Amino acid sequence: MPDHDFKSPRLFVEPDLAEGVGIEADADQLNYLVNVLRIGEAGTVLLFNGRDGEWRARLQRLSKKRLVLVPERCLRAQTAAGALHYLFAPLKSARLDYMVQKAVEMGAGVLQPVMTQHVQAPRLNLARMRANAVEAAEQCGILTLPECREMIRLSDLLAGFDPARRLVFCDERQNAASPIEVLRADPSRPVSLLIGPEGGFSADERASLMECAFVTPISLGPRILRADTAAVAAMAVVQAAVGDW
Repeated sequence: MPDHDFKSPRLFVEPDLAEGVGIEADADQLNYLVNVLRIGEAGTVLLFNGRDGEWRARLQRLSKKRLVLVPERCLRAQTAAGALHYLFAPLKSARLDYMVQKAVEMGAGVLQPVMTQHVQAPRLNLARMRANAVEAAEQCGILTLPECREMIRLSDLLAGFDPARRLVFCDERQNAASPIEVLRADPSRPVSLLIGPEGGFSADERASLMECAFVTPISLGPRILRADTAAVAAMAVVQAAVGDW
């Protein structure tokens, strides 16, 4: 593990980061830094925006309701987005929040909701998904936010899928061969990981997936896992077998 600063508070900001160019904190950031953390004048915070690396910034209080964050030094250079794309059937809100946060922590570079036949939560709040991604990145020292995409139907996903990637899907009907060995049999292509809904994929959906040359089914063992548990387990397997672990 690199020797990063994990003690200082971190904030995601939208503007560009450059030495001496102040960024005015919004109301939530001001409340968090001043009233919750009680950081005083000339205290410091870490800033990142997904483009310019991580900066240490000094707090400059302009008034009771105005706070400026002044970047002073770049601590870490920007990193590239993770190669793993996480494709998932949406879950109900609390479990979806958890799943998005874990995907960010596990290094997903893209978060792609997928509409399948057995989805129990067909509506998705994209702003909430991005907010959960930001929170996970702030807490875990991540520099690059994943791309949060709009929902897509499974049939459209398969029709437009990039064959240069490999689409790995967790199939509860797959024989329980080692997923590590299955993944390592073709380690050259980047992976998109697809997790289905609580009810699993329908017979027609499973048949459509199995017909695609770019699809690799894997098993997650002899037990049936909840979708959010399966997501974390599968991302750990992928990252360990052919990812950046």
